[in-house]
Amino acid sequence: MGENGDELVVDEQLKTKASVRTLPLIPHIEKMLKERFFLEQYYSNLLKGGFNCTFDGFVCRDNLGKIITPNYTTQHFQVVLAKNNLRRIRFHDLRHSCASLLLANGIPMKAIQEWLDHSTFNVTADFYSHLEYSSKITSAETIAKIFSNDDESNLKK
Repeated sequence: MGENGDELVVDEQLKTKASVRTLPLIPHIEKMLKERFFLEQYYSNLLKGGFNCTFDGFVCRDNLGKIITPNYTTQHFQVVLAKNNLRRIRFHDLRHSCASLLLANGIPMKAIQEWLDHSTFNVTADFYSHLEYSSKITSAETIAKIFSNDDESNLKK
């Protein structure tokens, strides 16, 4: 059941064929998923028929086997922010944080587009090109270095 007492409908279809993609599993997340799997097995054995197996194979389930809905995740995220005295942001904004961190650490815009599954490179560039200022500084420093090397070589002649 959904949060409002209505039946939960799970649509396993992706929005588009382009949404089908493979990304590497980060080791830390792999470890967490394995731990969660073993915990679910423990609860399933402990609760027997009281454990909900309807959503076997889904990642986001509670300790009784019931699916954790997107609405719950969104609402609980706000609780986590408040408990940790963090600025209120939308859960979706974590995508932007991820992209910003990747860009700041030298990941090419094309790779970020693929990671976020933006339909085109332009969508990603429109969102994040303003964050590429550090790469502009690096470019400017490189040009300055080239000119200073040219000046030094001209002075030596």
